Amino acid sequence: MIRPPAVAGAFYPAAPDQLTAMLRELTPPSTASQKAIALIGPHAGYIYSGRVAGESYARASLPERFIILCPNHRGWGAPVAIMSEGRWRTPLGDVPIDSELAARLRSASMLFEEDSIAHAQEHSLEVHLPFLQYLKREFRFVPVSVGNVSLPELLQIGAAIARVIKECETDIMIISSTDMTHYEPADVARQKDEKAIAAILRLDPTELHEVVRRNGITMCGVAPTTAALAAARDLGGKRAELVLYGNSGDVTGDYKSVVGYAGFLVY
Repeated sequence: MIRPPAVAGAFYPAAPDQLTAMLRELTPPSTASQKAIALIGPHAGYIYSGRVAGESYARASLPERFIILCPNHRGWGAPVAIMSEGRWRTPLGDVPIDSELAARLRSASMLFEEDSIAHAQEHSLEVHLPFLQYLKREFRFVPVSVGNVSLPELLQIGAAIARVIKECETDIMIISSTDMTHYEPADVARQKDEKAIAAILRLDPTELHEVVRRNGITMCGVAPTTAALAAARDLGGKRAELVLYGNSGDVTGDYKSVVGYAGFLVY
């Protein structure tokens, strides 16, 4: 099965040479000095959030296997949707799904359901793949869409991911895809986002989940990021680094209604 690109030509260039040139501009030379357990990064159009994503990926020492968690913006398909077979296509080529790793995840928790519908038009995972293709070229990944599930279930997902990674002999990085506050004035967005950022920097998945809910923070990927933090904590994560924070107004010049973007690495 080939999952075709859903947002090529909209969120990022559809022409391979134009996409490569844009990635080159957005991604500085690698400064990776330490293996990261997890990366948390944005998923808007590259002109808006690409610099935050590129800076984050440039800081990371990238392995050959990834578990990529994303939100489910449309609400299609299973609450926790995994794909175990096939490839995802981008203008830079096809990326294989890590079938062996996907099978391990399904065995580790019944919450993971085989479902391609949730991924069919979802942009939030797709936009990360070209960065990985540009920097790593050869890699495998497992796509996991995380929808509206409870905090205990998110912690269970994180624990299952951590168990699977501990059992594997090769390095595996967790990636969580999220934007921050949506469509509020820049100063309001920053104030709200700082609360979520503080929870992430404390590696506290429960605090993140609760502070987002309590403060009405429209962080669309809070569910996958909560699960990713839980996994990172169980894997022995000691610290998180905020690589870069910005918002759409930095590009458009309109700070009256912005979307916030943040990139993190967890070690």
